[in-house]
Amino acid sequence: MLRQRALANLKQGVVPARLLGSLNTRLSQSSSLRSSAIRTQNTVQSRTLSISLLPKRPQSKSHQLVCPSNSRVYATEASNAPPVKQRGRFVRALYKTFAFAGFTVITTGVLVIAFFLYDASTYKDEVDAHDIPIPEIALNPRRGGPKNLPIAEYLVDDGDSEEQARQMAKPKLVVLGCGWGSVALLKNINPENYHVTVISSNNYFLYTPLLPSATVGTLELRSLIEPVRKIVARIKGHFLQAKAESVDFSAKLVEVSQTLPSGETRNFYLPYDKLVIAVGSQTNTHGVEGLKHCHFLKCINDARLIRRKVVDNLERACLPTTTDEERKKLLSFVICGGGPTGVEFAAELFDMLNEDLTKLFPKILRNEVSVHIIQSRGHILNTYDEALSRYAEERFARDQIDVLTNARVKKVEADKILFSQKDEMSGKIITKELPYGLCLWATGVGQTEFASNTAKQLGVQKNKHALETDTHLRLLGTPLGDVYAIGDCATVQNNIASNIYTFLKQIAWETGKDPEKCHLDFAMWRSVASRIRKRFPQATDHLRRLDKLFEQHDKDKSGTLDFQELRELLAHIDTKLTSLPATAQRAHQQGQYLARKFNKLAQAGPGMMANEVYDGDLDAAVYKAFQYKHLGSLAYIGNAAVFDYNGWSVGGGLVAVYLWRSVYFAQSVSVRTRMLMAMDWSKRALFGRDMMSF
Repeated sequence: MLRQRALANLKQGVVPARLLGSLNTRLSQSSSLRSSAIRTQNTVQSRTLSISLLPKRPQSKSHQLVCPSNSRVYATEASNAPPVKQRGRFVRALYKTFAFAGFTVITTGVLVIAFFLYDASTYKDEVDAHDIPIPEIALNPRRGGPKNLPIAEYLVDDGDSEEQARQMAKPKLVVLGCGWGSVALLKNINPENYHVTVISSNNYFLYTPLLPSATVGTLELRSLIEPVRKIVARIKGHFLQAKAESVDFSAKLVEVSQTLPSGETRNFYLPYDKLVIAVGSQTNTHGVEGLKHCHFLKCINDARLIRRKVVDNLERACLPTTTDEERKKLLSFVICGGGPTGVEFAAELFDMLNEDLTKLFPKILRNEVSVHIIQSRGHILNTYDEALSRYAEERFARDQIDVLTNARVKKVEADKILFSQKDEMSGKIITKELPYGLCLWATGVGQTEFASNTAKQLGVQKNKHALETDTHLRLLGTPLGDVYAIGDCATVQNNIASNIYTFLKQIAWETGKDPEKCHLDFAMWRSVASRIRKRFPQATDHLRRLDKLFEQHDKDKSGTLDFQELRELLAHIDTKLTSLPATAQRAHQQGQYLARKFNKLAQAGPGMMANEVYDGDLDAAVYKAFQYKHLGSLAYIGNAAVFDYNGWSVGGGLVAVYLWRSVYFAQSVSVRTRMLMAMDWSKRALFGRDMMSF
């Protein structure tokens, strides 16, 4: 009876479905609860009376009552409204497509309009001229120094802004060169601490790892360079396009020369408080005769000349008057040197000849092209893991790139190369000749003229290939804390054994003994090892098992190390240490290290002045020694790439190529160069390389 009444009320829209479900649950439990049901009915009727006073809700298409106890569904009668006809799946997909396309068109249009508005704001109709007071001493500097030259104590742009005017009173930091080390230093130095001046004969930073790509048009030349003035402007510094000639270390003056359009050379002095030498290196000739006929790959102009020579040889090989012998010589490309530069140039050259040559030139040229690599060692990429070297050689063999190992160039003539190679069958050294249309010389690096003259001037420099520094990158033979050298022009001194007397002298002074008669027990040896780690961080990996080293070199089994035994121990460590590689990542890390240390020295400066601390090893007191961390090596080998990282090595095809590009893309110096690289790679994929000589 109660259920029928509730259903009647529901049809009238009075009793909620939730209440009816509750009633169904209570009525189905037991017949013995009728008295409780009667009380519930009275309660429902009272609630119904109150609900009926409220305005009725509009009924939907259908009402469903769900009973939670037995999950039965009671459906109400449908309303009289006609059912809504839904669109088909195809119509809905078409509607969404047009909506998305319309949104894309509107967004693109807004972005284009915004770009044109921004572009219009970059043009100026009014002349941007300011009356800037320039000190007379900046226009007419005083003369002095050993050669009585003008001393540029003030520069003409020192008063361009209030920020630059404040820099004049700060310590003068002069940087020679604008390579990887210099740029890393400039990007990390605190501009509030130093008055920075950069001197270089080039007013751009060159992204050298991708220079082989520019020789064949995979990347454009401008995609690899960044204006130095943009980098210098961020730190309110100064740039002088000139050449450093020499340094007067006692007077703290750098002699600089500048060549005028008329050919006249003018020299002047630039004073410094701290000097950073980062002049790079030049190609090592190894004393081979005839290198004037070769091309090099060190600067952007070298890449331009190679690109022009390659295309010119291809054009000449197409002429009807060119004989078969001349054509083969024009299309013979020889690379002297199997390091990363030579290998990557050979790979880029092969890609260009294989992918673009047959589309634009006669197909006979592709059959007569030959690429040769002359390597003095047993493998190319000899600094990499041996498995990667073999992988690269197998890849080149498949691509028909001739790799001549254990071969040494004797002479380079105008149209052929003379080299000696060991015959595998007889073991004899045989002299061979190889005609060429283009020869690239890429056999390592050597000292520049400035670095060589500086080494001779100091006298204590013994390395013939680079300037020697201590572990704090201070140039040996110069006043402590004044001159630093980084990058390819410098190398960190590793001879720990030569510093043995310094360590023993300090320990002997602490114990009151003669250094040469001092015997070190294991505890004292641990103290010496700790000091060695701080001064020579690169020796840390070789000082892990101090007990084994102590036991191995305690030859008399006395339980102590005398002077001679300790010398032999340190000499043993010296033999395991290698020179730091002349790579971009090493120079980059050194530049970052110097910037952090200079910032620390500037922070500690007021405290040192207050305590009257002006002398001593301030670098060691403020900051730790430099420690190189090898981040791995990688090389491109023609639609494939190889990676070598601390014993973990891998080589692969296009996936590795994209990873190789990603690494160099991420390491690029600015957003501008990244955008240009991405555009060049996309242009190569869409339109191919530009086979033009200009």
